[in-house]
Amino acid sequence: MDNNQIITDEVITEQPHPNFIESNTQAITLSELAEKSIVPTFSDNSLTISHQDFCMATYKAAEDIFGQLSPIECRVSHPINGRIPTSLNKKITELKDDEKTIYYQRLAWIAKVSSCIRNIDGQEIHLTIGGVRAYSEDKLYNRPSALKFKIFVGWQVRVCSNLMLQTDGFSGTIDCMTSADIHQKALELFSRFNPEKDNNLNALAQLQDTRLTEDQFCHIIGRMRLLQALPVAQQREIPQFLLGDQVINEATRQYVVNPNFGRKSGNDGISTFDLMQLLNEAVKSSYIDKWLERNQNCTEFATGIRKALRYEDNEGYDWFLN
Repeated sequence: MDNNQIITDEVITEQPHPNFIESNTQAITLSELAEKSIVPTFSDNSLTISHQDFCMATYKAAEDIFGQLSPIECRVSHPINGRIPTSLNKKITELKDDEKTIYYQRLAWIAKVSSCIRNIDGQEIHLTIGGVRAYSEDKLYNRPSALKFKIFVGWQVRVCSNLMLQTDGFSGTIDCMTSADIHQKALELFSRFNPEKDNNLNALAQLQDTRLTEDQFCHIIGRMRLLQALPVAQQREIPQFLLGDQVINEATRQYVVNPNFGRKSGNDGISTFDLMQLLNEAVKSSYIDKWLERNQNCTEFATGIRKALRYEDNEGYDWFLN
């Protein structure tokens, strides 16, 4: 795919706030990726797929399915610094800007579907597409081989940019050799995802009708911590929970301080929709390559807790309440 054809000012100008992921990331535009970052190669000097080509191949597939999209928002981490051959013997302090090279090992990006806006529990949500890529998962020191990418489509809360990611909206890891492969697999994912389908938007909307008391919330937090100390065999009998101590601590803090989804005056607890958002807010501190799986796990967890509270088939999530 020709970068001169796909990178335009219309696609790169917006830098929304708040961030959809934080951790140790920084904002960057597609223009900066194309103009200031090198593209790593395989051992035989064959080019890999650049970050900007990945973004635009997926972006154009989403446009084909959903229509007009907002500008892309990119965040990167883990910069790999280098220098051009003629400056090999210079000290770091002597290097000029045009003698330095850089690429970013990890990338996450999103764009919103302009025509798809809904409301849940008083919060405006947007249908959002995007992807994640980490060069650390690719075998760049071997001969050319398939590269690994992740793409997704899901709903995002406007007030905080929290992503609500469901199973049928997440590709998992896909292996691609070309930008055309990415475009095709993105088309397949997006064409299967129906934003109006009952098990998508309605499943999220139903989370607002079930509430947790503060005692129940505290009990869930305690069970989250206990789970990590259980023998592996016992952990396998409990629904998968991917969030560690750092995320649990942040979710607990958010319960107290978050003005949108934390506890309110009167101590009447929170909804399971609020619980999902507290967890989603906490996983923003995850590394890029772990972010999507943890985000999906937040949605699954909140849905499971709602079913447990309503004595429905909850697949074992009642363990967190017993």
